[in-house]
Amino acid sequence: MFDAILIDKADDAQSVSLTQLDDAALPEGDVTVRIAASTLNYKDALAITGKSPVVRKFPMVPGIDFSGVVESSDSPDWKPGDRVVLNGWGVGETHWGGLAGKARVKGEWLVPLPSAFSMRQAMAIGTAGYTAMLCVMALERQGVTADKGPILVTGAAGGVGSVAVALLAKLGHEVHAVTGRPEESDYIKALGATEILDRAEFSEKGRPLGKERFAGAVDVAGGQVLANVLSMIRYRGAVAACGLAAGMGLPATVAPFILRNVTLAGVDSVMCPKPDRIEAWTRLAADLDPGLLESMTHEVPLSEAIPTCERLLAGQVRGRAVVPIDPSIS
Repeated sequence: MFDAILIDKADDAQSVSLTQLDDAALPEGDVTVRIAASTLNYKDALAITGKSPVVRKFPMVPGIDFSGVVESSDSPDWKPGDRVVLNGWGVGETHWGGLAGKARVKGEWLVPLPSAFSMRQAMAIGTAGYTAMLCVMALERQGVTADKGPILVTGAAGGVGSVAVALLAKLGHEVHAVTGRPEESDYIKALGATEILDRAEFSEKGRPLGKERFAGAVDVAGGQVLANVLSMIRYRGAVAACGLAAGMGLPATVAPFILRNVTLAGVDSVMCPKPDRIEAWTRLAADLDPGLLESMTHEVPLSEAIPTCERLLAGQVRGRAVVPIDPSIS
């Protein structure tokens, strides 16, 4: 038996509880993993609270991330004892996820955990940090380099934003950070931001083209925030967009794209091809300061994960929330 968070639904009413399951309950897959740690992401909070239709199949174990060791494998790519990490691929949505003692998944969804990281550190990074690295890679592929000008990061006190600030600063960029939580300014500056901007500056409708201020941006907000960010990008700059915390709409014009040659690069972490995943995790091992990673991380016991999700959606959780499952696994 192992502990797990389980979401179920009956008569259109969703329920969520901490329960115990056994191996026979696990879904189909060719690799069974003993989970060392998971984490809480924005999508996990939406799933657990039921505030968005994230879960597509019931009952469901949420958790879009986990790190752990292979317990058994019918996949030629994995053997018992291998250290692995998983992000996305629909776990926690259509396939049981990581907020449990064990998971059974397709071997092709797993990535080898770089030796530089402990299991806890892997989940301190989690999908949020892995997505942040994909955003950095997207900007680099569009030619955004440190000499081109400042980079803007929205939602800088959150999971993706915190890691993006730390990565970009380590790579030599001048980072300007947007937050609606001015009390977190010292924290964000400690990660490497040189300027803190009030989210209110980006929340109201702006001009189709604003002053050219930023060479690029990592945006987790979408909506009006993203529209305003696009209007402020310098000629031939780029924005890596990976979130919708401010809404799914995009009330923008084509002006930044056709007059300033701005690129809007969408970043998806769920179905991202495996070579890009491996590159992202390899880059994280090289470009993310472990000390800064620790400073943006706190632990949430599995027993506290459900109530923590409400605070996460309310923007009251700083940085990364690691959920230890089996700390004896290193």
